[in-house]
Amino acid sequence: MSSTEQNPQDQLQQTSRPTSITKPTTSPILQVNFSWRKFESLVSEKVEGGGSPKPLYIVDYHTLKIKPRLIFKSIADDSTIGTGTLHPISINADVEIRGQATELQATSRIKTQYMHLSHNFSDTDKPVPMTWFSDCGFKTWDFVCLDPNQMPVARFAANVWAVKKVGNIEFLGERTAMSEAAREEIIITGITLFSCMMLRMNNILNLFGMVSTPAKVEDYRSPSPSGALDEGAKRGVEDGAKDRTEPTAH
Repeated sequence: MSSTEQNPQDQLQQTSRPTSITKPTTSPILQVNFSWRKFESLVSEKVEGGGSPKPLYIVDYHTLKIKPRLIFKSIADDSTIGTGTLHPISINADVEIRGQATELQATSRIKTQYMHLSHNFSDTDKPVPMTWFSDCGFKTWDFVCLDPNQMPVARFAANVWAVKKVGNIEFLGERTAMSEAAREEIIITGITLFSCMMLRMNNILNLFGMVSTPAKVEDYRSPSPSGALDEGAKRGVEDGAKDRTEPTAH
């Protein structure tokens, strides 16, 4: 890799971290807490100064089904903003965001590398590929989302050993600061991906789902006017994450 290029982890570390929703150029930091009694997660906005978090969304888990399903609802009006559907064999997941269907597709059989198509992060009427990779430590399991230019737009820092405090969602960049739709997309895809990986680690049938050929991000990228792919496509998700160590999933 040349001195002018940076891998996604370096870019993430250099990106300023938003701390407030009061300014138009910053994004809220959300926390995800799970309730065993209700079997649902509450997504709330963190408040500076130690104040009570502001509840924004509820994630209702329907796990006692052949295909476990997550339903995301807005607390403001009790409307359903999206769903996530897991599969007993396939390692991919189906996602619906405000009535628009997409799919979380694995781009690696072993590593936690996924992609989905997004309209909210596109500057045209065509969806663009968003990629996810993970970085795991002893206490946290970070899921980082990159835009088509391989710049980090969000990070879901999940607590590996948590019983109730699942983790925090941190938004990065101008798009998520300005667009509520973009933030909702990250919430739905990020929590669905985390749930998908938890299922993979505890479901031996997902081993059969790993037989399928992984998706290729380059197949979904738009070519430049010269006919060449952009630099993000040339590097690809695997090149950007090849030096990271992460847990093996079924």
